[in-house]
Amino acid sequence: MKLPVAMVAMVVVSVLGANCSASPAKPAAEYAQHFDALSGLSIAVAQSMPGDQYSFRPHPESMTFGELMLHIAGTNYAFCAGLKDSAPPDTPSPAATDKDGVVKFLTGSFDYCSGVIPNLTDQQLSQAHDSPDGRLPGREILLAMYVHVAHHRGQAEVYLRDKGIRPPSYRI
Repeated sequence: MKLPVAMVAMVVVSVLGANCSASPAKPAAEYAQHFDALSGLSIAVAQSMPGDQYSFRPHPESMTFGELMLHIAGTNYAFCAGLKDSAPPDTPSPAATDKDGVVKFLTGSFDYCSGVIPNLTDQQLSQAHDSPDGRLPGREILLAMYVHVAHHRGQAEVYLRDKGIRPPSYRI
């Protein structure tokens, strides 16, 4: 039996409307879900580079691998502290050549954000906050942070390939 297009459209709108109108218990749940994949892959990339290569830079004007990982971590702290309208935690940054310290600092930045993102309210997602990219609504800060991490993680994957190391597989 073939249904008229108008009837199919009404069913689709009805189903989508029902799904879209329900407000999730945690407004930032979708962001938190994707943040787990973002953090896991980023940490796996950091762990993939041998410690003696954390000083590697593919070009004289590029950051070293360790500096790149520290940059991701420091910016994570700044984005997520901004979402709370607070200062980033006073966590000392390790030497860029200290792989264990850098991975711990990077992991700590994702853990810090994992404590912030799932607890954001609708108001926090809508209101403007300070961020490394200027004053933005919370949702835009999350988007900017995710783009920032993915951008620099992509750079780091090129560093790995330059060293003959296959990057971890993409996860979502």
